[in-house]
Amino acid sequence: MKLNLTRSDKVFLGVIFGGYLAVIIYIVATGYKFQLEGVGQRWIYQLPFGDGPLSRVNPMTIIMTWVVMAIIIFMATRVKVFKIIPGKKQSLLEVLLDYILDLVKGSVTRKEFVRPIFDIAASLFLFVIVSNFIASFPGINTIPLEGGGVKLTILSDSWYAPTSDLNMNLMLAFFVFVMSHVYAIKVKGWKKWGKSFFEPIWWMFPINVIGEIAKPVSHALRLFGNIMGGAILIVILGYLVKYFVLPAALWGIFGLFFGAIQALIFTILAIAYISSLIE
Repeated sequence: MKLNLTRSDKVFLGVIFGGYLAVIIYIVATGYKFQLEGVGQRWIYQLPFGDGPLSRVNPMTIIMTWVVMAIIIFMATRVKVFKIIPGKKQSLLEVLLDYILDLVKGSVTRKEFVRPIFDIAASLFLFVIVSNFIASFPGINTIPLEGGGVKLTILSDSWYAPTSDLNMNLMLAFFVFVMSHVYAIKVKGWKKWGKSFFEPIWWMFPINVIGEIAKPVSHALRLFGNIMGGAILIVILGYLVKYFVLPAALWGIFGLFFGAIQALIFTILAIAYISSLIE
């Protein structure tokens, strides 16, 4: 099978390959050793103002979120004009988007909400799947030190995935939660929407509220547990066998296959949560 790569594709792959080759040369030249120190820990930066949880940020989550958005924008520029006879890139994009559109059409009975819900679902799917795919490749990550400061790890961990941060997943799940109730209010009106919390009988109100709160929490924890747990498992197994064939295969399975499955599940749940409230 012959791959037809454009000049820009060859340059992009050359830069990636050259970067990994440079890192390997650095490891050999400096005698860098892989360690399990700090596995699962996160680099937390305390902002100069405030003292609560909102005054602390994870710089890697912010950095890699922008990286993921840049990758998605770059991918979008590769398909500038849709052709009648699609190429490989356009075909892949159309298959993904058509599948998500079919999911939305099958769940949402009100036609006027199909397009806006599709926009939300497609955006979530692309962001989550690219974030998960990043964790498929060994790269540079950070480990916080006890005395303060940060240590860079090279190829002893995968690239940091924003979806391995619970705060990111909670933000995405909370966005779905808010939009689902916004659409519910547009369809039902304030009175009928508020009344739905007291159905089928008034004393069910606290249970209904707890059920609604549990949706974004479980939505976020499901994605976080799978991505974070898979990344830690691969790092530990990779350390035990010193990064031979097995870890590379595991990185591919957990990062690519399971990453795609988790992105799809997250998207399907988002569609289900929104559509259930506008029926």
